[in-house]
This record gives sequence, structure tokens and C-alpha cells, in this order.
Amino acid sequence: MEIVRTATGLEEMLQRFRLQEQTIGFVPTMGALHEGHATLVRQCAAENDVCVVSIFVNPTQFNNKEDLKHYPRTAEEDHTLLERTGADIIFAPSEEEIYPEPDKRVFDFGMLDKVMEGQFRPGHFNGVAQVVSKLFSFVRPDKAYFGEKDFQQLAIVREMVRQLELSVEIVGVPIVREADGLAMSSRNQRLSEEEKKNAAEIYRVLQESTRLSDDLTPGQLTDFVIGEINNVRGLNVEYFEIVDGNTLQLISSLEKSDFSVGCIAVFCGEVRLIDNIRYN
Repeated sequence: MEIVRTATGLEEMLQRFRLQEQTIGFVPTMGALHEGHATLVRQCAAENDVCVVSIFVNPTQFNNKEDLKHYPRTAEEDHTLLERTGADIIFAPSEEEIYPEPDKRVFDFGMLDKVMEGQFRPGHFNGVAQVVSKLFSFVRPDKAYFGEKDFQQLAIVREMVRQLELSVEIVGVPIVREADGLAMSSRNQRLSEEEKKNAAEIYRVLQESTRLSDDLTPGQLTDFVIGEINNVRGLNVEYFEIVDGNTLQLISSLEKSDFSVGCIAVFCGEVRLIDNIRYN
């Protein structure tokens, strides 16, 4: 496994593989890796000749400076996990390497980035599009892998690829969960043991809502989920919305959409967690 820190060095290394007509897969990450990331890397390594993983904590997608400051950085552990899971190349650039000058591009995603995460984290998805498009230009992958936990981000990346006419296949990988159902996240490292136990209630309630979905409207399901989670000590729902999985717009009836997803953001103490569940 090689560690590369410059775009030039990465391009030179990957060119050797391209000349041999080998396929290149890519997993962009911000480090603090866990089993969810490992699943992405394993699938990438299995489906491509070369697996590239980037580790870069992107400042432009943080609208909260404290969140950026406290984001966990675990380089040594990350490298060990990546070697174990089949990564061939780690691209670990500096901020100056990615942004030699400020990125002033503004993307237009229509309504995709105006709801849910976009509503509560203004500018977040523009920052995601900035860094992912830059990374794609450096790696030029055949396939890129993203976790479905960040459901809205996946939709944004697909739309960005469409707009920029990039020749990369975006692969969504199902959520990986702890044994108690808590969606794996780098932010989980900031939870105490008691908070982790409380946070597991998020998925339990989401599952319960799917069992009620034949009898309740999306509005009633929304009230149920928010009420149940807010009754758990230390949990506070920021939003829960049942949306069409393609447009991300609210739906009034589960029967009128064949791709209905409930998306949620919850504060567990000071840590913000997101999750989602499919209804049909």
C-alpha cells in the first residue's frame, strides 16, 4: 500500500495502471475510519484492479467551525484499517494541495440541496461538490463508492456527476450498523457509552415506523418518530422527513412513490447523528 500526498504524485502513479488498462476504484473519506468505511473499501477492491482511498477533512463543507475543530483525526489507525481491507493507494493531501487558492465555484442543485441537511447546514453540499469534483479530477476513477447513510449527499454527488458530465459510476453502499442498530459514523467516537445506548433508539424507532407505515400517513409517521425519539433522554430531533428518494421532496402518500425514504438528523448530547430508512 502506497501513501501519496500530492496530486502530481498520484497522477504519475495512476498513469502506470491506466497504461495497463487497469480499472481504478475510489473511496473518498475524511478519515476516522470505521467498519462502514471498510465495507466501502472492500467492495471497491473487489470490483476494481486498483483501489484508491482519499483521507482529507474538507473545511469547505463544515458550516460549524467547532464541528471541524472536533472532527476526529486518527491517521495511524486509518492506515492500518485500509491496509487490512485491500486499499492500494492512500491519497492524503494537505489543505493547500486541494485548495491552492479559494474555490469560488457555486453549484446549482435545484431543490436537492435546499431541504433536510441543506436547510440546516447552509453551504455544506456546495463544499461537498467542490472537494469531490476536485478529487475526481485527480483520481479519474471508473467507479466511486459512497455510503447510503449520507443519503442526500449521494443524491448530490450523482447530480454533480450528471451536470459535469463525468465518466464515473457512482456506487451506493448500504448502511453498516453496530450490533444494536446504531448507524456507524466517525462521530460515534465522540459519544459516551450511555449516549451510544441512547442513540441506538434512533434506528429502533425508525424500524417501528416501517411496521406502522401501512396504517399511518407520512405526516402521522413523522409525528410518531419525532415524538418517540424526543422521549429518549439526551436525544433531540432536528428534522425527520419522509421524501421521494429521487427528488428528496416531501411526499403526501407512500402509495404515490415507489422510492420513499425517511431521513433524520438527531442531536445526541452535542453530537449530531444522521440516519435513514426505506419504506418501499
